Amino acid sequence: MNKLVGSAAEAVADVFPGASLAVGGFGLCGVPTVLIDALHERGVGDLSVVSNNCGVDGGGLGLLLAAGRITRATGSYIGENKEFARRYLAGEIEVELIPQGTLAERLRAGGCGIPAFYSPAGVGTMVADGGLPWRYNPDGSVAVASPPRETRVFGGREYVLEESITTDFALVRAAKGDRHGNLHFAKSARNFNPLCAMAGRVAIAEVEELTDLAPEDVHLPGIFVQRVLHVGQVEKHIEKRRTRRALDA
Repeated sequence: MNKLVGSAAEAVADVFPGASLAVGGFGLCGVPTVLIDALHERGVGDLSVVSNNCGVDGGGLGLLLAAGRITRATGSYIGENKEFARRYLAGEIEVELIPQGTLAERLRAGGCGIPAFYSPAGVGTMVADGGLPWRYNPDGSVAVASPPRETRVFGGREYVLEESITTDFALVRAAKGDRHGNLHFAKSARNFNPLCAMAGRVAIAEVEELTDLAPEDVHLPGIFVQRVLHVGQVEKHIEKRRTRRALDA
């Protein structure tokens, strides 16, 4: 089946207001920037986004965030995105924070048709007990808090029940792909991309190189991907160009 689409606008044309999106990437590594830009141009809003983080100020999902298009974010890291933190604390966006490994497994489980699983991460904390602020009121009080989770003991150890995640769409970036949707990811850009694609009912992949892939080079089989957009080599931004401040002379 030929899954190629002609443009980014065509690829995201049916993403509707209120849709849920699983978006690959970690920081600015492996982020589907071309698809995000196309979604930003469309002007669609009221989006629920599942991603490790919500981009950075002015980059990645940060574009949709700054434009007020995202109303709910599920992830594991607010990081250094000042606009994300501001909107969360001001009650402008609902945020569900999840332990990073749990987020990865919830996405994978959703893609595999597993409705829920038990995890030791979060036992004895507000992850299990409930009360994590999901949304604040403008005055700083908690408007919506996380509910308590079911826990069970297996082999003498307590675990918390985590529900899997599925979304209406998934946006991912791959280094290589073929017209059938088989994808190959470059090094650390593999991060959340395969898991997000699995969790999306309609997975859209932007690929830098369109080529035939040997079976052993396929990181994600095409059965999980519905659309492929060839983007070629695109500019890749760097979050930090140095790891410490320059010393005064």
